[in-house]
Amino acid sequence: MMTRVSSMKFLSTNQIIMKALILTDHTDHSAENSLYALASELAIHPTITSVNVATRKTEANDAFFNCVKPVDLWATEINQHFTYDAHPHHLEQDIQKVDHQQYDFVWLRMPPPLSEKFLIYLAKIFEDKIIINDPMGIRKTGTKAFLLNFKAECPPMKLCKSLQEIIAFSQEFPIVLKPLRAYGGQGIVKIENGKIFEAKSQRKLADFMAQYEKAPQEYLAVKYLKNVGQGDKRIIVIDSHIMGASLRMPPKGSWICNAAMGGSSFITSPAPEEIEIVTSIDPVMRAHGIVMYGIDTLVDDNGKRVLSEINTTSVGGLPQIARLKGQPLVTKGVDLIVQNVLKRATC
Repeated sequence: MMTRVSSMKFLSTNQIIMKALILTDHTDHSAENSLYALASELAIHPTITSVNVATRKTEANDAFFNCVKPVDLWATEINQHFTYDAHPHHLEQDIQKVDHQQYDFVWLRMPPPLSEKFLIYLAKIFEDKIIINDPMGIRKTGTKAFLLNFKAECPPMKLCKSLQEIIAFSQEFPIVLKPLRAYGGQGIVKIENGKIFEAKSQRKLADFMAQYEKAPQEYLAVKYLKNVGQGDKRIIVIDSHIMGASLRMPPKGSWICNAAMGGSSFITSPAPEEIEIVTSIDPVMRAHGIVMYGIDTLVDDNGKRVLSEINTTSVGGLPQIARLKGQPLVTKGVDLIVQNVLKRATC
């Protein structure tokens, strides 16, 4: 049986060794970024012979990350001691030019949003490689509008392409407007009783309408759920396995449950309806080459958790959940990813 990746080495009928490349941008990293725990665990996996990390912050990589050919790529080889250290950062030392075609698989750990141009470029450059997650899969699933594929699991929602559609939908019930490719709670507003509510402020609907007319954009409009104060839950899934969950509570005076907006986070467990949500959406995610993803849920007006977000770009939080639960979830998660690559590479 032929493999997709020609550089893969077979030591025996049961043992394969692979070279891995991780793509990232450590510009805004902190010690809490999941890259360090995941990458160091990958470096000691028995099937991995080497792990190189290439970062967009390295000036020599400008051509690559700006989609310029021919490709020059500069990376740092890491090991199990790879940790975050800002002064000097590990990825700013021992940088060497590498052949981007020598790797057996690529792990994309870059912060969102990723441009459509860059995702298409990656798919072309690594067309004979396996990428976690698949760039074309991220392109498809990385927009809020992708939730429209799962209406039964979500609160009432509508893709609004005009101000008239926004106003009409807001007359049914209070709504939340989400820019299609925004992250971290950015750009989200609520329309209720003729007013616009942002994270901790409010303004007149007329002001929003005037702003929209100057810079129109598409929004996913979602019914505002009165139980948002019960927090949103992030559930991490790797290769169809639920790895863990955390509950994020909104900061005082805000209705947005996001750590980047000042919210707090606690370890929790998935509810039965959340397990059903993962079971429902997972075949679709797999079909798009999405191996590691996170879903967010909110409590609806009937007291049940419903799907509010799907995140497929550089999903974080697993090391923190593992630490608080006292379980080797990072080791398990990395092994699930490697086993997924092996299955796909040898079929």
